[in-house]
Amino acid sequence: MIGHVDCDCYYVSAERVRFPHLRGVPVGVLGNHGACIIAKSYEAKAAGVTTGMPIWEALPICPDGVYVKRDFAWYEVLSRRLLALVRQTSPRVEFYSIDEMFFHAPGADRGAALALQRAIARRVGVPASIGVAPTKTLAKLISDSVKPCGAGVVASEADRRRLLEGLPVTEIAGVATRSAEKLAAHGIATCDQFAAADRAFIRWLLTKTGEDLWWELNGTPVLDVLPICKPRKFVARGGSIGRPSRDRERVAAFVVRNVERLVEALNHDRICCDTLALELSFRETRSCAVRCTMPGGTAELSALRDAALWLLPRTWRPATATVRYMHVVAGGLRPWARRQRSLFEDARPKAERAEQVQHAINAAVGRFAVRSAATLPLADVYGDLASSYDICDIYGKSCF
Repeated sequence: MIGHVDCDCYYVSAERVRFPHLRGVPVGVLGNHGACIIAKSYEAKAAGVTTGMPIWEALPICPDGVYVKRDFAWYEVLSRRLLALVRQTSPRVEFYSIDEMFFHAPGADRGAALALQRAIARRVGVPASIGVAPTKTLAKLISDSVKPCGAGVVASEADRRRLLEGLPVTEIAGVATRSAEKLAAHGIATCDQFAAADRAFIRWLLTKTGEDLWWELNGTPVLDVLPICKPRKFVARGGSIGRPSRDRERVAAFVVRNVERLVEALNHDRICCDTLALELSFRETRSCAVRCTMPGGTAELSALRDAALWLLPRTWRPATATVRYMHVVAGGLRPWARRQRSLFEDARPKAERAEQVQHAINAAVGRFAVRSAATLPLADVYGDLASSYDICDIYGKSCF
């Protein structure tokens, strides 16, 4: 059997751990730039506040709400506590996301699930819902269905049928909008219809990924609990740049900032990349992405920064468009030890040494303590004392 722990309103619950006076009142957690709701309490949800809603729209409908800036560093602290606790109860745990974990459960024991739930509340301080089922997909569906703070078990064929009946296919992790549209075109809108469909047809329609979900929905496990994250095919860093901008220097500064985060991730996993892509999303037109090759593979900040800035004017089309989001994406990943230097590559021992010193200082003092001068136009971002805008990239998760 497989268990699934899913914390309820995790960001809000984490804030309530250190600020108990927030319990029982509507709470909204604001995103990186303090403009939009990225998480809300059940009280705020009941008032009509939705995820992604700008705060100026949330305030009129929920004036009694308390709106706090997100603090990913604190959320990671509690997440690591949760991970350590679940590992005490199971020898095999998958760190799926910051607030979700799968684990091998010895049996379909609802009492054990409730005991784990109480331990999480007592030692971590956050409420959690727990599901136990023969497969990962069913375990996640049952824990979602018993929220908030519930415990559910799929122990029989009757339990499985009851869980899937009438449940939209979009509730399945791995079935996004495009897959749902393909299924809907063939009259499949619910999980029970998906499970009852012909297996070969599902494979033809949704490839092996869809077939795996078909087996899982029918109670046959094909997706194992992963205690160690699989090697990734690409690493991306980016997101909103706050207020949309046409300012070349400001947008370039965000590009460099995201490259620094990307290099940090590559160094953490001791890997390099063969390609680098930059994607810009605009307010007036469609997004645009352009990719370049990094001969021999690299994880050097200077090389990737120069490449990203070279891509910037080629991605910014038309030149008058207003940038809203961006991502830098490293592809062709492989271990740094297997890097093949190019015959035409310039040796830059001074630059490499400077980057080593930068990494050492930042590791000792704090992220972004030493950063590229190109990020100077973001003085307002780095100077935000509310949360320091220190984006917390949490490593070791199997999701994202």
